[in-house]
Amino acid sequence: MEFLGILLLGLWVLSVTVRAVLTDGRGHTPDIRSTAPWTAGNLPSGPYASMGF
Repeated sequence: MEFLGILLLGLWVLSVTVRAVLTDGRGHTPDIRSTAPWTAGNLPSGPYASMGF
């Protein structure tokens, strides 16, 4: 009887842990929103054809 109680408690802890990882473990990172054009050194943030060079 005690073994059954310990087994049920262990299964309950395992299920709570798995549920927490699946619901919160996927991450809640916000979307990256950029209003300014990015630059990487002297590289443009758009294609050369549309930059008007």
